[in-house]
Amino acid sequence: MSYETLIDAETWAFIRETGRHYPPDTAAADIAAQRVIYDRMCRAFYAGHPKGVTATDTRVQDVPVRIYDHGVPQATIIYFHGGGFVVGGLDSHDDVCAELCARAGVRVISADYRLCPEHPHPAAFDDALAVTEYVALNRPEKLILAGDSAGGNLAAAVAHRCRGRHPVAGQVLIYPGLGGDRTRGSYRDHENAPMLTLEDIVFYEHARFGGQCPADDPTAAPLVDTDFSGLPPTVVFTAECDPLADDGRDYRDAILAAGGKARWINESGLVHGYLRARHSVGRAGASFDRIVAATKMLAKGEWHD
Repeated sequence: MSYETLIDAETWAFIRETGRHYPPDTAAADIAAQRVIYDRMCRAFYAGHPKGVTATDTRVQDVPVRIYDHGVPQATIIYFHGGGFVVGGLDSHDDVCAELCARAGVRVISADYRLCPEHPHPAAFDDALAVTEYVALNRPEKLILAGDSAGGNLAAAVAHRCRGRHPVAGQVLIYPGLGGDRTRGSYRDHENAPMLTLEDIVFYEHARFGGQCPADDPTAAPLVDTDFSGLPPTVVFTAECDPLADDGRDYRDAILAAGGKARWINESGLVHGYLRARHSVGRAGASFDRIVAATKMLAKGEWHD
């Protein structure tokens, strides 16, 4: 795979800057050190809050959350952060959530679910579901589930579980890992991609499950579900240069085959984690514009193919 031609100069600069703060050997460090390094890297790209956004820390069903408000919301988004289920938290995605709140006109509730390996699966899923169920019962506006990477996995898994129990108006999934077939497609074409490799995915899986992902557990890998009917309208964003790219395509196809509404946008030349590059890389900024537009669409209860 020739990344020299697929990836533009701006994105390469972002990759190098990320590596300066989060070097490749970070995975060899202990978990506590990995979290410190990851948080420091996220802080290096931190863009602050748009004017007028308020952020309040509280707890929902004993899960720490941060609630972002900016005027009267059209919908509430529950946002699950990325980080391989091992790193990340309320601070790592703080500016992303604040910008999504202001630009899309929605309330954002960021959930600080428990991390692995201290809390193996299904702890993160249980926390995500608990927050979603509480918000669904206590907020009058539309509910949208969103997340990036590991958080995209949680959003989808919760959407599957909530069918027939709690109304969810939509999903916005950003380079999610959904449990696709690692023997083919993007998993092999991009197994050594910048920012996320197949080896990294295996590392995070071992931390989450203590071994391989369960073979038939959609709360761990939504793509292994046997029923994709009744899911909310879904927009999936993936990065072209990412082992996980085909998960977005396959998830869209499964929803469409079951009669649902889904769209897959594979962002040309981008890499896993590009949300942090939205202010420095033109392609990433354009993708974030599309993420905001998709969020607005779902918040209004609309669907545009």
